Amino acid sequence: MTYSEQEIERIVRVGFELARSRRKKLTSVDKANVLQSSRLWRQVTMEVAKEYPDVELDHMLVDACAMRLIQNPAYFDVLVTENMFGDILTDEASMLAGSMGMLPSASLAGVPQVGVSIFGMYEPIHGSAPRRAGLNMANPIAIILSIAMMLCYSFGLTAEAQTVEAAVSEVLQRGYRTYDIMDEGKTKVGTKEMGDLIAGRVGG
Repeated sequence: MTYSEQEIERIVRVGFELARSRRKKLTSVDKANVLQSSRLWRQVTMEVAKEYPDVELDHMLVDACAMRLIQNPAYFDVLVTENMFGDILTDEASMLAGSMGMLPSASLAGVPQVGVSIFGMYEPIHGSAPRRAGLNMANPIAIILSIAMMLCYSFGLTAEAQTVEAAVSEVLQRGYRTYDIMDEGKTKVGTKEMGDLIAGRVGG
C-alpha cells in the first residue's frame, strides 16, 4: 500500500470534521506495528489532530478494531482508516445491523462541514444487488438511508435527513422486516411495502 502525506491528511481531515459534528470521538485504524505505510498514516494523523483539540483521538490496530467492533460496538463513533481495512471493517460492521441491506454509504468529494454542501455519490454499501431485481425482496433501507446522507451532506438539509432516519427507526420499532432481517414475532414485508411504510412516516 502506498500513500502520500497529502492524501492521508485529506482522508483524516474528513474523519476529524465528521467527529467534530458528532460525539467528538475519532478512532484511527492502522497496522503501524507491521506496515510502514501505517506508521506514516499514524504520524500524519497525530499532526492533523493538533488542529482539532476538541476531538478525542485514539489509535487502534486493525485486528484489535475488528475484535472491539464485535465486543463493544458502542465504543466507536467515527472510524477513519485506509481503503483495504475500511472495506473489511464495514462488511463486518454491517452484520451488527443484521444485514448489509441496512447500511448506506457516501463517496464525498470534499470535507463535510456544517453549512457547506459538497458533491457525493450515495449508494447502499452492498451495491446494486441485481439478483434481487423484480422479486420484491431486497431491503430498501440502505438506499433510503443513503438518500438521508445525500440530504445532509450535499444539500445541507440536516432536519430533513433526520426525519428520514427517524422514519426508518420507527418502522423497524413497529416490527416490520424484510427477509434478510426477519426474526420471530416480526412482520415480514417486501421491498415495496417497506418503502411505502417508511415514506408514510416521512410524510406523516
